[in-house]
Amino acid sequence: MKLPLFNSTTAAHCTCPPKYNLNTYLGRCNHQCVYCYATKFPSFTGPTQPRLNLPNQIENMAKNTKLKLPVMLSDCTDPYQPLETTHQITRKCTQTLAKHDFPLLIVTKSNLVTRDLDIFKQTPTVVSITITTPHENTAKTIEPSAPTPQERLSALQKVVENGIVAIARIDPILPTINDNEKDLENLVSTLADIGVKQVTVATMKHVRGFLAAIKSTDAKASERLANEYKNGTWAVGYKYLPWEKRKKTIEKLRHIVLKHRLAFASCREGLSQYNTTLCDGTAYCRNPSDSHLNENLTAWTAETNAKEHKT
Repeated sequence: MKLPLFNSTTAAHCTCPPKYNLNTYLGRCNHQCVYCYATKFPSFTGPTQPRLNLPNQIENMAKNTKLKLPVMLSDCTDPYQPLETTHQITRKCTQTLAKHDFPLLIVTKSNLVTRDLDIFKQTPTVVSITITTPHENTAKTIEPSAPTPQERLSALQKVVENGIVAIARIDPILPTINDNEKDLENLVSTLADIGVKQVTVATMKHVRGFLAAIKSTDAKASERLANEYKNGTWAVGYKYLPWEKRKKTIEKLRHIVLKHRLAFASCREGLSQYNTTLCDGTAYCRNPSDSHLNENLTAWTAETNAKEHKT
């Protein structure tokens, strides 16, 4: 039993370097985001399910995994579900991983992440918090049960104040919903003032059934989005914005982010040539003294960039 590797695919333009991935919860995330991509995976539908046996298994998983790559928590169900306040599965797992010197990449929308700052100080850690909009009313529409934008910004501030690397994800960007340039400018400016190191952005890649679900609550928004994605392409179960729209959106965000002197990356867009750092944020927690890992990472990055330029 070892830590599972993150399962990425270049068919979806994924440029994540090698790392491990641990989902401490299964089922549909409590945040109930309307754009949730995980609903296409059977393990991540239905009620949120705590993996109650995982804290008992993580010790052996860590011991049996020799290569100290970063461990991401997590790629699907948010590791800081409301249930985490009771079960503390994420806390117990990160404690064990830190004890075994694994770097951590925490990916969340929850301000509950600040509870575990004491653990994050024990091992190189990056905390990535997703903030899709500065407006509470928009957030309530697309992420109805998630913490408010201000709660997430406050969490980022606390992470930075504790000397832990913080990055922000503006992900996903939904055309006509949260892509107003002035709003994005204000959000990035706030993130820069807080002291985040990096902003990673991504346009929405919606799954089948998304537009129908939106139509039941907001027919006009569904119509606008259908028009935006009309000439888009499907890849591994996701529909992408048309290439030119995607490129224009990423270029706009890149300009804003670099203007505020933050590192920039896009995620799964086929535009890695615009990135100034690794998209997932692990550039800040990978061990720079481990030449073997650095060689692997350099080779991987060169190979990925070559593939991206060919497409």
